[in-house]
Amino acid sequence: MPSENESLADEVMEDLESEAVESDLAVLTGDLQRLQAEYINYRKRVERDRSLSHELAISALLTEILPILDDLDRAKEHGELTAGFKAVADRLVGVTSKFGLEQFGEVGTTFDPQIHEALSHATSTEVTETTATTILQPGYKYRNRILRPARVAVTDPE
Repeated sequence: MPSENESLADEVMEDLESEAVESDLAVLTGDLQRLQAEYINYRKRVERDRSLSHELAISALLTEILPILDDLDRAKEHGELTAGFKAVADRLVGVTSKFGLEQFGEVGTTFDPQIHEALSHATSTEVTETTATTILQPGYKYRNRILRPARVAVTDPE
């Protein structure tokens, strides 16, 4: 028959083993929670990077198409955009619009160096602030990113 000291020692050992198991369990649980948080952050970062690279690829493609759109605008101004060629031009403009390409730059808007590139300056008493009076080449943006500033002639107040 075990003595009282032996049974007390067994209880102490069981308590110590139980505490060690609980301590190991707490450490492992903490490690698992950290790994889960790191994985969630990794997935968010990968999704953000994927979205950014997708957006950059589209903006690079749209930037390459801008000279074609300029040629189409010039052909339209000169009345050379007719029949089947006009249909193709309209489809191209429609596709770029569908992807989010926006043309900007209007006569009479206040000059903003963030979105306009001034190619010439004049002065006039007819304006009260620096104004884009002639659009020499429209600007384009994709998702609030300026792909090309509008090239304008600017009139300053006298």
